Formats: sequence, C-alpha cells, structure tokens
Amino acid sequence: MTFPWLTILGLVPLVGGLLLFLPMREASKWLGMFFALLTLGFGIGVAVMYTGGADLSVQVPWIRPLGAYWALGLDGMGLAMVMLTVILTPIVLLVEWRSSGLAGRWSSQAFFALVLILEGLSVFVFTANDVLLFYLFFEATLIPMYFLIVGYGGPKAGRAALKFLLFSLAGGLIMLASVIGVFVVSASAGRPTYLLSELAAVPLGGDVGRWLMLGFLIAFIVKAPMVPVHTWLPDAAEQATPGSATLLVGVLDKIGTFGMIKFCIGLFPEASRWVAPAMVVLALVSIVWGALAAIGSKNMMRLVSYTSVSHFGFMVLGIYAFTTTSLSGSMFYMLNHGFSTAALFLAVGYLVSRRGTADIDAFGGIQKVAPVAAGMLMVAALSSLSLPGMATFPSEFMVMSGAFGRYPVIAGLSTLGMVLSAVYALRLYRRPMTGPVNQEAAAPFEGRDLNVVERFAMVPIIGALLLFGFYPQPAVKLVEPTAQAVMQRVQLADPAPAVEGVK
Repeated sequence: MTFPWLTILGLVPLVGGLLLFLPMREASKWLGMFFALLTLGFGIGVAVMYTGGADLSVQVPWIRPLGAYWALGLDGMGLAMVMLTVILTPIVLLVEWRSSGLAGRWSSQAFFALVLILEGLSVFVFTANDVLLFYLFFEATLIPMYFLIVGYGGPKAGRAALKFLLFSLAGGLIMLASVIGVFVVSASAGRPTYLLSELAAVPLGGDVGRWLMLGFLIAFIVKAPMVPVHTWLPDAAEQATPGSATLLVGVLDKIGTFGMIKFCIGLFPEASRWVAPAMVVLALVSIVWGALAAIGSKNMMRLVSYTSVSHFGFMVLGIYAFTTTSLSGSMFYMLNHGFSTAALFLAVGYLVSRRGTADIDAFGGIQKVAPVAAGMLMVAALSSLSLPGMATFPSEFMVMSGAFGRYPVIAGLSTLGMVLSAVYALRLYRRPMTGPVNQEAAAPFEGRDLNVVERFAMVPIIGALLLFGFYPQPAVKLVEPTAQAVMQRVQLADPAPAVEGVK
C-alpha cells in the first residue's frame, strides 16, 4: 500500500493528545472524543482492508548505520490488539466524561490528552516490525500511564505509580541489553539490522541466543504480569481510576504476551523451546496464585487485578505449550480478556464512584436498590469465570485442550484455576450485592442506578463478550494463521492425539 494507513492510525490519537494540551478547556472533551472516534474509524478501515488481503505494511529506512527502519505491519494477532485498543479508548473517555474521580485533581483535559497519547503509542507497539522501534514505543507507553495513575489516582497513587514505573523500567533496561546484543550479533553476521524480517535469517541460537532471549522474556514477564514480579499491578489498579485501570490491564499488559509471541519466539525459536517447560510451570503458578490472591482480597479493584494475574497465566500456558490450538486460544484470550477486564473494572468503578470506597464489606444488598448496576457486575463476574456463552470460555478451553496434548499434567492442574475463579467471582458479587440491605451502603444508590451514559458504555463490551462467546469463529480464524506461523518458526508439530487401545 502506498498510503501509510498504519502510520496515520497511530499518529491520529497522538496528534489529538498533543492538541489537547493547548488552552481549550470548554471544547477539550469533545475534541478528545472526536479523535478517539476518528481513530476507531481508521481502525475499522484497516481491519476491513486487512481481511480483504491488502498489504498494509510500511518499511522506510530510519537510522541507516543501525539498520533501523520505520517498519510497521500487521498479522492477525496484531490486528486483534489494535482493534481492542481503538475500541476501548472511546469507551474509557465516555466513562470518565463526568467522573467525580477527576474532580479536584489534574484537569480532565489533561486526562483525555494522556489517554489519546497512550492509545497512539500502543498502536505503534502492536504494529512495529523493527526491534528498536518496538523498544522505543514499549518504553514510551510508560510515560502517559504513569501520569494517569499519579495525577488521577487515589491517596497512595504516587507510590503505586512509582512502583509501576520502577518495575517496568527495570524490565525495559534488561531488554535494552538484549536489543543491543541483537544488533551486535547481526553485525557480526555481516548484516547489521533491527528489521524482524531480516533478523529471521540471522543465527540467534545457542547460548548467546538463550541469553538474549531471556532479556526480552524478563521484560515481558514483568509487563504481563506473572508471579513473582506481579506485585506492582494490584497497587496500580487499586489507586488508578477505573478507566486508567482498564487501559493498563486491558491493553498495556497485553504487550507482555504479545511480545513473547512476536519477539521471543519470532527471534529466538530454539531458545523459546528450551525455556518452554519452565514457562508452563510459571504459568501454572500464576494461574493458581492469582486466583487465591483474588479470593483473599477485600478491595474490589485489587480483586479484579489479581484475577488478571491468573488469566495471564492461562495465556502464557497457551503460548509455551506450542500447539496450534493453544496458541490460537492464547491470542483469542488476549482479545477477550481485554473486554472482560474492562467490564469488571468499569462495573466496579460505578459502585465505587457512588459509595466512595472499594471495600467489599462496605456494601450489602445493593441489587435491591440498583438492579442494573448489579446486573452489569454479574455479567462481568461471569465473564471472569469463563462461563459458557461468554467469550472467555472458548479461548480458555482452547488453551487447556491444546496444552493437554503436550503437557497433560500441567493442563490438568490448570483446571484448578477455573474452579477457584468461581469462588472469587461469587465473592465479588455475593457480598456487595445480596443479603440484607445495608442502609448506609444503599443510601448513595437510592435513585442513582446506572444512568444512560453508563449503560451505553457497557453495551459494546458486553456485546463483544456475548458475540465471541456464541460465535468465536471470526476471531479464531483471524489469529490462527499467526499461530501456524509460530509453529513453523519453532519447527514443532502438533502432538498426535493418543487414544487408548487404538494403534
């Protein structure tokens, strides 16, 4: 394509975000929403052209001595992440339009600007086909998210934002060493480059390849996040606004699993096969630990963030089980989890905005005075436990069934995560919503059930969860070619099903 669609797709929200820093207080929200919807329109156009077989890639020399390119491109996984980003952004802006959480802090104009900048940087992360370009945007996404937490979060937002930044920067610095190492190895092979298509032909195996791969992998494990480097997430999610938490967990954290597939496996297939047994064990630990931590949480925002630690464990299990089904399920899960966690954070956010606290014990009997809010929370909780009919069910089932062929014990133990998910989902709903009405808790909800805007914001999220729950084929078909390419890259075949008594 001669027209730089992907470049424009990332630049539109970036330009919109920068414009919002100009003095225009009265029109700032409308302008922010305009750029978010314009980006969504461009994203839909890109999706239509992609499914039509159009080549949307762009490749222009950028820093010639380093072999760095302004190289953007899409595969099925990248398109799924881009669409998730451009869909959630206007929803977040709508939810935070009149949020009391922005009152008395930095201006709502700055909030809208930071969200748009984050959107643009995320689009470039998911489309970058150059290692150096990816790294720069990977690190750049930390800036707007840090300010979204520290500028609009709770009383301990500064500490939570700093913890998020330090963990992410530490992982990024380790990855930087590997980024430099990749250039050194490619230069030694006679072709200094950062372009993914050219690095695929560079020998990155052996001990050198394993060390370089670990540099990328550690950064992605922190980003994902996985046990034991997950502790920054509950703090950040607890202190952030519901909209910021949605973007943090629904979009930014997907960079971790996205990077494992595109960069760890794409650049270091031999090293990825070597580390796979350790990664599936780590994934199982995250599945179980995240679920147990969610059950023990008294703060609803922390509870939701711990559920994500568990869900990311499923995604990583699907990646490193190395079967076409598990990989497709993992990529599909990345998309579905974005909608599921958005539903959870926004439903909880509606409750917190009225009650003034996220403490589970501070609620009681709310479904009798705010039935719509209770219904939204129930749907969100059901999506978190992967109820059949919800989009998370087919993706989680694909991960476990695909992983069973190569790691039957790990896959079997991972079902414990599904059992525990029912416990934390029930805990999230039962205590605040059912039982006798707590008059002190119910008073802020009297005549203040979800308004039209709040209901409207939830419609596309719940619609996506139901659509992909009952008809997952379009999304699975989108990501399956990427899964097949990964299997070819690691030179592994799907394990043949073993049926007792059949030869």
